[in-house]
Amino acid sequence: KLAASVGIPGLQVDVNGKVDWHNYGQAIADAEARGPGEHGAAVELPKNSVIESKKRKLYKVNGFNALVSDLIPLNRSLPDIRHPNCAKKRYLANLPTVSIVIPFHNEHLSTLLRTVTSVINRSPKHLIKEVILADDYSSKPELGRNLENAVAKHFKKRVKIIRAKKREGLIRTRLLGARAAIGDVLLFLDSHTEANINWLPPLLEPIAENPHTVACPFIDVLDYDTLAYRAQDEGARGSFDWELYYKRLPLLDVDRAEPSKPFKSPVMAGGLFAINREYFWQLGGYDEGLDVWGGEQYELSFKIWQCGGQMLDVPCSRVGHVYRQFAPFPNPGIGDFVGRNYRRVAEVWMDEYKNYLYNRRPHYRNLDYGDISKQKALRERLKCKSFQWFMEKVAFDQPLRYPPIEPPDLAWGKIRNVAAAKCLDSKFLDSGKKIGLDKCIGSKSDGGSREQNFVLTWHQDLRPAKRTVCLDVSSSENKAPVVLWTCHGMQGNQLFKYNLVTMQLRHPVTAQCLDADPDNDEIFMNPCTKELKTQKWEFEHVNTTAIMND
Repeated sequence: KLAASVGIPGLQVDVNGKVDWHNYGQAIADAEARGPGEHGAAVELPKNSVIESKKRKLYKVNGFNALVSDLIPLNRSLPDIRHPNCAKKRYLANLPTVSIVIPFHNEHLSTLLRTVTSVINRSPKHLIKEVILADDYSSKPELGRNLENAVAKHFKKRVKIIRAKKREGLIRTRLLGARAAIGDVLLFLDSHTEANINWLPPLLEPIAENPHTVACPFIDVLDYDTLAYRAQDEGARGSFDWELYYKRLPLLDVDRAEPSKPFKSPVMAGGLFAINREYFWQLGGYDEGLDVWGGEQYELSFKIWQCGGQMLDVPCSRVGHVYRQFAPFPNPGIGDFVGRNYRRVAEVWMDEYKNYLYNRRPHYRNLDYGDISKQKALRERLKCKSFQWFMEKVAFDQPLRYPPIEPPDLAWGKIRNVAAAKCLDSKFLDSGKKIGLDKCIGSKSDGGSREQNFVLTWHQDLRPAKRTVCLDVSSSENKAPVVLWTCHGMQGNQLFKYNLVTMQLRHPVTAQCLDADPDNDEIFMNPCTKELKTQKWEFEHVNTTAIMND
């Protein structure tokens, strides 16, 4: 049977009403592509003063290497890094149409056009009702007539540009695009993304089956310096800590059993998701009282779950995203808008749990969050469940990783290596850097650029005090390097156990211990040998009871 009834002649519909949506012609063209950045490869620029000057100039206004973006084809090929099962999957022949909403403010032109090109090239044509570029009052000249000409030339009427009359911020610009949309489904993307192979049907099928389902793609990484495409990981469930920083929870056993199957997630990452258009407006869209950015993913996630919907992460839908090295846009100068947004969300949706946020951020209690009567009336009208229900039924394992009341730390202060008589020192280095030893600081005046105050937290990760980077080990080889990496609270590479008797810091995942080379002030991992003084570490302060009970 052919799927002619849904406008896709030539695709075989099986007995379940499903088809293979893969575009094999596109796959062949991708396989044959040659050039800079093709197949998601890194692009390294030649080292000379002219190129370095251009690179720095573009970095300053974009927060990533826009010069590399200009060298890469707009229709570049990407590696298929999906789970192998994804290539075999078939999806419903009758899928809803979609309006893809891409908000932008002063995005680099080639990056924005590559986002649109990837969406058009890697999506079944008849499913895309429109692509809406929602301009948040950009000031770059090339985003005016140049963008309009490029859209008219390459995409004709499939892409439309709508422009805000003043700076609105990310949240209200998304709403501007959503109000103009006419597709069955709204699909929001950031303006510095690249859609991967057969990304769209896996997102739309769960919504076709249940219009109260919100579907999120796996978000891969486009390196901010080389635009290399790589996986972020192979899946985790979105969550938060009690300062409302976005965090991730490990997959449940039932989710690991079939790695290509969509799984439930408590909180979305933010800007990349698909939702039935009517359902979006039934939920009130985004709260228009939220300013600029921040908190909108929590407001929508809580609302979806508490008001009868569900949210899925979809492993077979993958989209690359540039995580900027820094935010290139000036502060809007309207005070702590993120704090106000968080308080607004907490007051409407978090019930008594809001106090755990305020205990960590006491100044939030004094922020004016505006009128929330409309949002509270919406919650009442939709008969939404309590936040306690959300914590018990949806984010039920979050307290194991991010408890509302944190247990005490296991050890803290300087960490002295017995053999070297020197201390662990991270020197305020950034994520990805190796750390080592240095002379132990004797006083505050002896500090300088050195950072020797560490904490072995109740998570059993080891981090410089008051920072969010942890010691991380990713190899089990001898003399494996120890680097700083963003703390994730999921143990694994960052799990360390301290033995009070042998004074060793053991890394259970690799079954090795933290070791040192006193002559070169280096640290690394080696097989555990309890007699070795280079593997003996003395904490300045130890919570003996907590460690023994651990």
